[in-house]
Amino acid sequence: MTIFSLYIFDRHCDCIYYQDWHRTRPIRPPSIPNFRPGVHRLPPPLDPLAAQSTVRESIFDRDHAVSNVITTNGARVLSGSTPATNRGYTGLPFDEETKLVYGVVLSMRNMVKKLSGRDETFTSYRTNTYKLHLYETLTGYRFVLLSDPSTDSLRFVLRQIYVGPFVDYVVRNPMVQLDSRTEGIDNDHFRAAVDAHMRGLSMFGT
Repeated sequence: MTIFSLYIFDRHCDCIYYQDWHRTRPIRPPSIPNFRPGVHRLPPPLDPLAAQSTVRESIFDRDHAVSNVITTNGARVLSGSTPATNRGYTGLPFDEETKLVYGVVLSMRNMVKKLSGRDETFTSYRTNTYKLHLYETLTGYRFVLLSDPSTDSLRFVLRQIYVGPFVDYVVRNPMVQLDSRTEGIDNDHFRAAVDAHMRGLSMFGT
């Protein structure tokens, strides 16, 4: 079992934090106008040719078929295999990839609400190559984790990150602008704490 990557989105639907593990290729930088400092440890591209040389394999680049969508009470509202139409996403810039991740989360949330009622909450879905886990806070932050498809629910891991490192190093840190529209969570202590927490999990992988 392996943990791939973590995204944190704010109430404006913007990605304010990203960290990954077990990736075979580096992230492709976003275009300079869309670069938001502090979200990840990737320097902005110097020119378009430099950006083209750092394409990585995105988890969404391949054909994926959604097999299970899990709600808070464990109900499976979508099962079976659905033909995927994700061709053509190879080499997405980072900003485009985060939009795609958030779009998937938003679409699944809306689908669960329509199929299962307002009392149900979308928490995860699985494909044949990865599983997406979602934890939402009352303040509008959404923590998204991508892992190996065989992994059990990791919402508890996302909640631990929120009530632990996020509260300690972000919420209680007067130097961090929580509602900034121009920069991400640029905090070395938070990044180190998240990395240590993930590496300490039995399902982290090698």
